[in-house]
Amino acid sequence: MLIELDPVDRITADAVGPPGQRVFYLQGRRGDRLVSVLVEKQQVQLLAASVVEILSRIGKETAQGPGEEAMSLEQPIVPEWRAGRLSIGYQEERDLLLLEAEELIPEQDEEAAEEEGSGEEERDEPDAGLGITGLRIPGLDRESREDRPNGKSEEEEERAGEGELSDVEAELQALTEAQGRGSATDEPSPGRVRFWATREQMLSLARHGATVCAKGRPRCQLCGQPMDGEDHRCPALNGHRDQDEA
Repeated sequence: MLIELDPVDRITADAVGPPGQRVFYLQGRRGDRLVSVLVEKQQVQLLAASVVEILSRIGKETAQGPGEEAMSLEQPIVPEWRAGRLSIGYQEERDLLLLEAEELIPEQDEEAAEEEGSGEEERDEPDAGLGITGLRIPGLDRESREDRPNGKSEEEEERAGEGELSDVEAELQALTEAQGRGSATDEPSPGRVRFWATREQMLSLARHGATVCAKGRPRCQLCGQPMDGEDHRCPALNGHRDQDEA
């Protein structure tokens, strides 16, 4: 099912709960419709960085947008589902950014991991018409980014170095061609939420999201792992990580 807030009155990425136990959400409102989606902390970090990147590529001056006091989550927080993938793009004709969240379906995610390059993704709804300016954020592809200092995969670094988005254009074209073909299986199709927002709104989301992510547990200066107060057992001092922490 597709939920579309076009455009949003407000949009944010925030968290609830104490450090180490926080739950992260994307949330947008249009009129009386409030939509929340569960996300991972790393997805928010990647989203914040991607918003800044895409705004720099657009090349237009972007005002500050809503302040920090306007970026808190609204109640009630009732998530539609957990997001497995985020996509962001820009529609020049309307001067709006599109943030799309796609539902994580565990069964499909496991199959995708077993079948690399499994083929095109089929969708029932029409493509959003983003042109060639767009970025996809595979929210569950953590390892390849965590091991790199800037949080990007090698492919993304090469793409940034070239200054091109031709691969994104090809992907969006593939999604367009997939219209109307219907699903070849009886597997459930993932839900999707589309948030259409101004550049100013998305810049505020990026800044607030980055700030929230930085407020997590402090990290040990020796091992780099999050510390839980005085109970932190540093593998750099122990010489190894305990089995129950491996």
